[in-house]
Amino acid sequence: MALMRRTVFADRIDAGRRLAKRLEPLRGHDVVVLGLPRGGVPVAFEVAKALDAPLDVVVVRKLGLPFQPELAMGAVGEDDYEWLDRSLVERAHVSDRAIRQVEAAERVELIARVSRLRRGRERVDLHGRTAVVVDDGIATGASARVACHVARHLGAARVVLAAPVGPVEVRENGIPEADEVVLLETPDPFLAVGYHYGDFSPTTDEEVITFLDAAARFGRARTASVGTGCDIDVAIPVGDVHLEGHLHLPAHPAGVVVFAHGSGSSRHSSRNRYVASELYDAGLGTLLLDLLTPGEERDRANVFDIKLLGDRLAAAVRFVRDRPEAAGARIGLFGASTGAGAALWAAADPALGIAAVVSRGGRPDLAGPRLAAVRAPTLLLVGGADTVVLRLNREAAARLGGPQRLTVIRGATHLFEEPGALADVAHQARDWFLHHLADDRSAGLRMAR
Repeated sequence: MALMRRTVFADRIDAGRRLAKRLEPLRGHDVVVLGLPRGGVPVAFEVAKALDAPLDVVVVRKLGLPFQPELAMGAVGEDDYEWLDRSLVERAHVSDRAIRQVEAAERVELIARVSRLRRGRERVDLHGRTAVVVDDGIATGASARVACHVARHLGAARVVLAAPVGPVEVRENGIPEADEVVLLETPDPFLAVGYHYGDFSPTTDEEVITFLDAAARFGRARTASVGTGCDIDVAIPVGDVHLEGHLHLPAHPAGVVVFAHGSGSSRHSSRNRYVASELYDAGLGTLLLDLLTPGEERDRANVFDIKLLGDRLAAAVRFVRDRPEAAGARIGLFGASTGAGAALWAAADPALGIAAVVSRGGRPDLAGPRLAAVRAPTLLLVGGADTVVLRLNREAAARLGGPQRLTVIRGATHLFEEPGALADVAHQARDWFLHHLADDRSAGLRMAR
């Protein structure tokens, strides 16, 4: 009989934010957050952001049993560190020669991954600091133990291991390599990490690099910022519901972009968060929000109710305009998938004064007859391999009432998962918004950054 999934965390972003709240006492204690690639990095990003701390990776590789690779008999880490579960090795009758073969293969991959993820970025100095080692969950603990030891070897004065979920014995007994272990959930019996996530889809190397780059940008922005901005969760009242969102405004924003995600996604979307980080680094504010409540999302009819979504997006725009930190800023809309239809529905209202729209792999056709009323300059970004959506965008572009440009990202599919495709989207969206949102004053501020 199959076991029902026990969902505790919506996804890694949700888990990271909840873990960050538990780790709040560490804020201001010279912390460096170290994420375990790949899945631990999205969690660590949220922790680093909340603690206002630098983010880095600590790269380790599991040593799987030769005949059962998913079961760890140990792990290897940076600086030639190795840990072996000698009792398991003896019980499994693994020879020294077999161990050396597995270790040699994993070290080759470890070196390649360090080079790929850091891309020449200097390792964050740990000497005398508190290292918070973060993963998306702890199963055997092999990788976590090596990561903690590596952090200590690199000079950390204190090592904290933190994860959203893990076995109860780890929380009760700790591990020798860590001074403290923080786990939010400790189910007994412990089955698997992914069992406790609604979305436990794999994290790619590109996404890890995205989070590391975004964290570095946030650090530079904090250092260079002058005046007041905000980086807060918000609840936007619309009728009898509140829409959850995250508002990130630099001091003196060149403009503000409100995001409308597509069906099956949320404000936690790593793709939209990546684009938002690129916009923020260019001096633009962003509002990532959910246009439906969790209960409403269960009714698929709501996901395609473009009028409902567009009207709520309009309410979010008015909410931004009322924020003193965004006073006088021009507003743009970024829509993905069905969210593009909602963005264009809202942009058709002249009272909102939308200054620009960008659609990523969108369905602008869903805005129907309101396309002709859209006067805001609109950029339609579509993957060349997303043939059906490309055809719909071409048809919609001909019906738009204002300036428009259709740009095809060669070789990209609907989610722009191909290397470099999402970066291309982010850069084109950034340039479009800067051209149409920024005035001379904000452009001068941007050049001074």
